[in-house]
Amino acid sequence: MTENELITKVEAALDEIRPFLQADGGDISLISIENDVVKVELLGACIDCSVNQMTLKNGVEATIKRYAPQIKEVVEVH
Repeated sequence: MTENELITKVEAALDEIRPFLQADGGDISLISIENDVVKVELLGACIDCSVNQMTLKNGVEATIKRYAPQIKEVVEVH
């Protein structure tokens, strides 16, 4: 899979989960993909949400891995 194909798959995964984040006043942005680690930035209400790390791992990471199984981890950057 090329880098562009990987980015497209990760963006598709984020598009799937984005409506749930936006419904709670938040959002998510892809920052980069390095060594099969996806770096994202949580936005809006997601920044201060007490369960944002659970959402990141159980929601975002799980969804991205369905689209791109080679992804090892999703991490938040500020």
